Amino acid sequence: MSRVAPVEAPFSEALQERFGRVLPPNVEPPVLYRIVARNESLFVNLVDSGTLGATGLFDRGVLERRLREVLILRTCHAASNEYEWNLHVSIGLSALMGLTAEEIADTREEAPAAETWSPAERLAMELADALVRRIAVEDTLFERLRERFDEATLIEMTQLIGWYTTVAMQVALTRPALDRYGL
Repeated sequence: MSRVAPVEAPFSEALQERFGRVLPPNVEPPVLYRIVARNESLFVNLVDSGTLGATGLFDRGVLERRLREVLILRTCHAASNEYEWNLHVSIGLSALMGLTAEEIADTREEAPAAETWSPAERLAMELADALVRRIAVEDTLFERLRERFDEATLIEMTQLIGWYTTVAMQVALTRPALDRYGL
């Protein structure tokens, strides 16, 4: 049971409209969305600002979809965020973004299999681990990242990791029950 009870239907007109923007018809909003909606103005702002959309947080359509999903799953693992990792996998978002079941499972390994990932994906996972676990990026990692990504992309990746680390904090506070999509 969640520490903070999620809002239940019938939802206010404002929440119903925002849930409709970010979810397919007839899909119950995830537990964490409904918990955050306890602060209705915050949830409305997340949707209205474009911070929360149909493919999750901070999807500006700039990062390649598969790389973005790898970053999210690895950030969830590094931040011990089982809830969000499970949500992305159970709703099929990770598969939709091009990850196989084996790749999805490998995002949870302490040392992901090098042969499974492209060099860019391996570096992205290293960045997520460094930022979440140590809040530090050593010079050698930065130089390897700069060989693969431009500065604008590195800033975007860092923001994405930060947003999903924030989600991990919200999950740690509220302990939402796992959603049962696809289970």
